[in-house]
Amino acid sequence: MVFRSSAAICGALVTLAVSVSVARSETSGVHSSAAVDAASGAAVVGAASTYNPFKPGKEEGGPSTASGERYDPEVWTAAIKTSLRQKFGGVQFGARPKYALVEAVGKKVIVKINDVGPLRPGRIIDLNERTMRHFDPDMERGVIPDVTVTPLSGDDWTPGPVG
Repeated sequence: MVFRSSAAICGALVTLAVSVSVARSETSGVHSSAAVDAASGAAVVGAASTYNPFKPGKEEGGPSTASGERYDPEVWTAAIKTSLRQKFGGVQFGARPKYALVEAVGKKVIVKINDVGPLRPGRIIDLNERTMRHFDPDMERGVIPDVTVTPLSGDDWTPGPVG
């Protein structure tokens, strides 16, 4: 009797684990198309560069971002050009995060826009290190031309690669 109960519980746990795995894989596919459908404004095309405020000699500021978060090179974040601040939801201290779909070199990623800055001419977005490495694994380019950045509506996105 105890064996049958244990087998039934084990079977239920395996079924639950499989259904969670299937749901996660389905969600990632939906997330991909949902990002394209949720574009809340016209895309902006320009160059992307990378920044790290902890490296000596950088002009981009200090360890705190415009949203009040500390800069973290390991998460999917970016700084938008100051003149685009309102287009991307008015990034400001204590406000709910804004998200954008960034497309370049055949790849797409959702980033949290948590900072703004006076970027160099032609540049529209500064990607943190992790995000830049997604597009340029060796960090050899420094600047990626022809990047498309589209604001996403809503604030419940999970940053990271799409598709």
